[in-house]
Amino acid sequence: MDYIKGFTFGWGAKKGDFKRPEAKESLRLMKERTASDYVIFALAANQATAFSTEVIYKGPHMVTDEELIEMIDYARSLELKIMIKPTVNPSDGIWRAHINFFDIDVPCEPKWHEWFQSYTDYQLHYAKIAQEKNAEMLIVGCEMVQTERREQEWRQLIRDVRNVYDGLITYNTDKYQEGNVAWWDEVDVISSSGYYPLGDWDNQLDRIEKIIKPFNKPFFFAEAGCPSREGSSNVPNDWSLNGQIDEQEQKQFYLDMFDKTAKRDWVKGFGLWDWKAILYPEIEADKDSDYAVFGKKAEKVIREFYQSK
Repeated sequence: MDYIKGFTFGWGAKKGDFKRPEAKESLRLMKERTASDYVIFALAANQATAFSTEVIYKGPHMVTDEELIEMIDYARSLELKIMIKPTVNPSDGIWRAHINFFDIDVPCEPKWHEWFQSYTDYQLHYAKIAQEKNAEMLIVGCEMVQTERREQEWRQLIRDVRNVYDGLITYNTDKYQEGNVAWWDEVDVISSSGYYPLGDWDNQLDRIEKIIKPFNKPFFFAEAGCPSREGSSNVPNDWSLNGQIDEQEQKQFYLDMFDKTAKRDWVKGFGLWDWKAILYPEIEADKDSDYAVFGKKAEKVIREFYQSK
């Protein structure tokens, strides 16, 4: 598998956002400023709570199919490769890793099979679009830690997806969870979220390598990044951490991550987190403390690393 020089695009985009001219300009800038060759379109369906069984992927909280297809076509005109990543978030703010149900069915309680039926419908919808638009890869889930023990349901979901999509399939497990997925043999590519602390990358890469080696499959970090915030390089997964704006901290995170992973030939790339569909004005980059890199010191680090690959 070729090295993936990717960026996650459009997270949180709502109906109409991809129709705005600013969104296409943002995608153009993403490629130009970061030297990315892959765009990951991350979609965010809703379910009411972590214990609800209906995944809602139609409505104003999602870009429309027409918008997505139009943006994919534009990405192709920029010579970008395509991944589609349908995810789901509980509307009450609980992280999707906590979606969970009883392992033994109980009358009058929500059940795993009900949730997986709805979630599979959601994945199949976008798998058909991925097939229609020849997307290179489909990411069928992201950081759904409590669901991962449901091995048979995940295996069946992936087999169902293969009935409508013939590209590469991966699942994006969460940081530290690489060893908890018993069904890696079912996917084509293994991936996880690389939110590891500054200075700990070698330890984590040693651990991950031992886990994935028996499967003999390509591996990449489907997410990785760090806010430009004081203290964030120690807990890069914590988007809510309080701290002063610190571009240098974000830059150092990227320098360390790229330095350590470049020495491991089994790490086949990144889907960095993240590039917004609607960008802040570049002149205001030094006022943003989020994961974005547009106009920040880390942007140059990423561009130079991707250009070297």
